Amino acid sequence: MGVKFKIESPRIPVRPESAQFQDVYYDEDPFLSNCTIKNARLDGKKVDQLVLSRVIFQNVSFIGANFPRIDMTDVVFENCDLSNANFSDGIIHRVSFKECKLMGVDFSGANLGNVLFEDSMANMSDFVDARLKQVKFNQTTLQNANYSDCDLLKVHFEQCDMNDIDFTQTDLRGIDISTCRFERINVAVENLPGCEVSPEQAIGFANLLGLKVKE
Repeated sequence: MGVKFKIESPRIPVRPESAQFQDVYYDEDPFLSNCTIKNARLDGKKVDQLVLSRVIFQNVSFIGANFPRIDMTDVVFENCDLSNANFSDGIIHRVSFKECKLMGVDFSGANLGNVLFEDSMANMSDFVDARLKQVKFNQTTLQNANYSDCDLLKVHFEQCDMNDIDFTQTDLRGIDISTCRFERINVAVENLPGCEVSPEQAIGFANLLGLKVKE
């Protein structure tokens, strides 16, 4: 079994006040903290270097939102649609995504620490050149997701659909994918040592090495 670890949960006030996203424009620096935003449509919104601290988003649509270099700490997304949102080069710490749509979301170049993706759909998501430390993907769909040239440390995939996921130039040492499902996966042989797989998966990876497994 892989190394067990815990991730820190978002630290949210007991009773955060309701707020509107437009509040970010009232200050000189775009900043939201200690609040809850519900049932809002923020599709296509664009804010550079947005700062979020101790914020809960519930039933919020961020389709195509453009938030490069975002700084998120202690943030919860519940039942949100973040499809094609841009969080590239962001800092994302103690954040959870629960029952969210993250189709095509862009985390390229971002730093993620103590982040949970749970019961979510993140097909075609982009993590190219990202750094992930203490991150868990639980029962999340990751078909055609791109993890090329990533730095993965204490990253756990549990019962995820990883078909056609791309791990090009990413070291999978210490990564456990044994409970995940996939027919095809893009990974270089030299990056497989130390990756934990199921017996069935091992047969498929043996084909990459040119081995013939006899029953």
